[in-house]
Amino acid sequence: MDTENQLRQELGWVLEADIGTLQQAMEDGTLTSEQLVLFYLDRIAHEGRELNAILEVNPHALQIAQALDFERQQTGKRSPLHGIPILLKDNMDTQDAMHTSAGSLALADHYADRDAFFVSKLRQAGAVLLGKTNMTEWANFLSQEMPNGYSSRGGQVSNAYGPFEVGGSSSGSAVAAAAGLTAVAIGTETTGSIIHPAAQNGIVGLKPTVGAVSRHGIIPLSVTQDTAGPMTRTVTDAAAVFRLMIGSDPEDPVTAAASAYDDVDWYECLSSDALQGIRIGVARAIFKDEVSAERMQLFDKALQVLKQAGAAVTEVDLGTKEDDLGYDVLLHECKAALNAYLGKTVASNPIRSIDDILRFNREHPAETLAYGQQLMEEIGSRSGSLTEPAYIDALLRNRHLAEQVALGTALEENGVDMLVFPQNHGCSFEAAAGYPAITVPADVSPTGEPFGITFTGPAFSEPSLLGCAYAFEQRTEARRQLKSIRKK
Repeated sequence: MDTENQLRQELGWVLEADIGTLQQAMEDGTLTSEQLVLFYLDRIAHEGRELNAILEVNPHALQIAQALDFERQQTGKRSPLHGIPILLKDNMDTQDAMHTSAGSLALADHYADRDAFFVSKLRQAGAVLLGKTNMTEWANFLSQEMPNGYSSRGGQVSNAYGPFEVGGSSSGSAVAAAAGLTAVAIGTETTGSIIHPAAQNGIVGLKPTVGAVSRHGIIPLSVTQDTAGPMTRTVTDAAAVFRLMIGSDPEDPVTAAASAYDDVDWYECLSSDALQGIRIGVARAIFKDEVSAERMQLFDKALQVLKQAGAAVTEVDLGTKEDDLGYDVLLHECKAALNAYLGKTVASNPIRSIDDILRFNREHPAETLAYGQQLMEEIGSRSGSLTEPAYIDALLRNRHLAEQVALGTALEENGVDMLVFPQNHGCSFEAAAGYPAITVPADVSPTGEPFGITFTGPAFSEPSLLGCAYAFEQRTEARRQLKSIRKK
């Protein structure tokens, strides 16, 4: 047997192993972080090429793993993430040999001069930063014609389960976790960019409350809606990673609110009985005209599981629809946020503003403008000052509709604790309000396409959301393992 096949056979169990199982094996001495990194590198090189989910791997990942193995032997593990490989979306700064490009050829040669705040926390916890994942370029704000999962730097990401919609913009992170190219992946969300690809690829995706995780060092889209969160194969793993990403960062003032989690026992939240007595609202008017009959059947089946687990499920009217929010807030905020980020990058980076992005793309149309850049041009036409009446009016309207109406008054008047949606429906509300959401695998269609349900609740309700998602996960065990992803 050749060494590659031997590695795959001996470590085949790793594909669906959760963080706790991997950590225990490393504690027992039956697995090393070095072996784990080699296993994932082998799978990325051979299986992952079909999916286009990985932009680059960390050339120092193996050496980092070796050092962490030595440290474990000498002083023990730092945290439950010690020696665990993690992939990061390509809009997250890393002070190492990897680029940070947001999927754009304009930033293909850009190296960050320091880690994003939460990335430094993961390093300190002993995680191995394995590589960067492909994404929808500029978080899907280059062109409305661009398909989810496409970038000029990395090409098109494919759904791990077949010829299905891949979801965006954290598509590479979702596919990597689903296909066993990593133990854990991290994505970012502005409006549905964690929830959508996670649901489409049969994994768990947690979009935290804005303020739980620092955004400093993440290529931005919105100053009010951006956040980062874990994308994993189990709810337990999502909780394990999220708790280590939380933290107050002076360079992201809203994270002062992260102190709300100081006394949370994240593992205590994960109970099979967590749905008992929970009041769940279903806002069917939001999605009834957009969800296929097939998916509606899967959703109704999931609702029955929630009821059997002790939840009270009630039909509710949110008093508004997602289309009422629009994108005006993001169009205004993107210029201010992106120019501020680019203007502070290393002096050797020639791309200092949105104008530079637009100019670079016009100079390299064959490579960068397969789908045009009309959305970025529209953003570039804004002032970037955030003083326009149109921006303030849109911000006030969205906050009122999302926070006070859809996720405020409607929940209180209907006496429900949280909402549940099929797939990524409802994401515009939690995005505009800055509230959390978690999606969890619920089923697969007859054609094999994954289907997930998404729980959404008030700010800082992650403990309850994780608990309910865990209880649902334990009852359904709906995630389908992928052993091979090579095309026949």
